[in-house]
Amino acid sequence: MSGSDKLASSYRERNSTADRALDILGMFKEDLPVISGTEVAARLGVAKSTAYRYVQSLVGTRFLEEAPGGGFRLGLRVIELARLARQTYGLSDVAAPVLAELARSVGETALLTRRVGDLVVCLDRAESDKHRVRISYERGSTLPINAGASALVLLAWSPAEEAEAVLRGTTLRRFTEATLTDVSQLLARLEQIRTDGYSITRSEVDHDVLGIAAPIRGAAGNVVAAVSVAAVANRVSDSVESEIIKRVCAAAETIAAGLQQIEG
Repeated sequence: MSGSDKLASSYRERNSTADRALDILGMFKEDLPVISGTEVAARLGVAKSTAYRYVQSLVGTRFLEEAPGGGFRLGLRVIELARLARQTYGLSDVAAPVLAELARSVGETALLTRRVGDLVVCLDRAESDKHRVRISYERGSTLPINAGASALVLLAWSPAEEAEAVLRGTTLRRFTEATLTDVSQLLARLEQIRTDGYSITRSEVDHDVLGIAAPIRGAAGNVVAAVSVAAVANRVSDSVESEIIKRVCAAAETIAAGLQQIEG
């Protein structure tokens, strides 16, 4: 197994334990804001060492943090996601019918995503009745900032200094041989995406998956989200690819227009 395959396999394995992470986060209540590793082990029915491994993984990703008096409390990442959730109710409402129509018109999977720090969150997903594709983006899932059309298009319209700081301050994972992990190459890629007005990737997160994404602008003109299409690359001809690009960009403009009406 190559180094990239091992990293990708490791990422998939971490995703397979997501239910455990959600179980732990679900233990926190208004009357139980702090929980110990021992309590986690007891509630999950696992060894203390296993429970601490889960907890430390959540601490490392800032979903949990050590409480001053001992034990663990919810971390800053939870606050960030809660803020994002509040902001995206209007976005999701506006985008849902547009996503559905995009998926129907191109016969592929359509996605709505947003950036939170060094992660990209999948907010919504619409499937085509014609084609379905197995990809890493599920509703509520997160992916690193350096891989995939949505991630790159969201970072491309961030302030240049912020984009570089995010890339240099993040562990850039390699999922396939096509995944970029060199910061200089990524910055050049972002510049090209801004010039093109959209992002296109091939096999950068999932093998043989083509991704095409366009930025969605809020009322203030800033990029607030991205709309994208994911398809099996070998069934997309050059002419079909050009048509998908047009439809993705048009969908982004339609969602942006809806947001502007809501936001005034």
